[in-house]
Amino acid sequence: MDLDFEHILYEAKDGVGWITLNRPDRLNAFAPSMPLEIMAAVRAAGGDAAVRALAITGAGRGFCAGADLAGGAARPAEGERDAGRLLEIAYNPMIRAMRDCPKPIVALVNGPCAGAGMSLALACDIVIAAKSAVFLQAFCNIGLVPDAGSTWYLPRSAGRARALGMALLGDKVTAEEAADWGMIWRAVDDDALMGEGGEVLRKLANGPTRGLGLIRRAVHESFEQGLDRQLDLERDSQRIAGSTKDFAEGVTAFLEKRPPRFTGG
Repeated sequence: MDLDFEHILYEAKDGVGWITLNRPDRLNAFAPSMPLEIMAAVRAAGGDAAVRALAITGAGRGFCAGADLAGGAARPAEGERDAGRLLEIAYNPMIRAMRDCPKPIVALVNGPCAGAGMSLALACDIVIAAKSAVFLQAFCNIGLVPDAGSTWYLPRSAGRARALGMALLGDKVTAEEAADWGMIWRAVDDDALMGEGGEVLRKLANGPTRGLGLIRRAVHESFEQGLDRQLDLERDSQRIAGSTKDFAEGVTAFLEKRPPRFTGG
């Protein structure tokens, strides 16, 4: 299933839904409607049985430069004082759609990743970045607060001290530093990004889809609750996973000493 959008490209191929931010002349900076397009693509992929993993990347030489300030994406309209309105109607629904997606999402960061673009990347389950990529929390430079989930995801991945350093100082962080901090999964040579990313996506797309979805849900919810509730969630999730065809196939393949052939069921 391929979908038509104004600011992104979407293609489903070989079990992977590819979302490409497509404003290369603006380093893929967010136009006002772009978060809603991403949300729609994520929801469509989540409901498509043929799609078992999602990828998000950027066209051209950047991943996403954040909101398009030059294009007015973050500037209040004349007389408008509510700088949070666009978050409420566009960015936050996008992040929630990503959180609720039943399939793993991989960010392939091919260049500058700033502001809400960094939030978008951190909201993915796995982030692989080209070594030339940089990460930037630029909000302090214009008197705003990190948004689109950055104040939630960044401290949980990089830690409090590094999150505050990035947010308060607005310094750039290289992909290799981000990997060392645990903020992203891996930094790779630029010419290896799509190859290594493709391998990860193939592995996910060929994996036990429902089980992977339950894993990502359990990890997300672990930040919100204590040990007792998390143990109950693991129990309930295991009951669901244990009833799937992929679990039966995984056990059979293990006993027969062969690679499993998961179907996502």
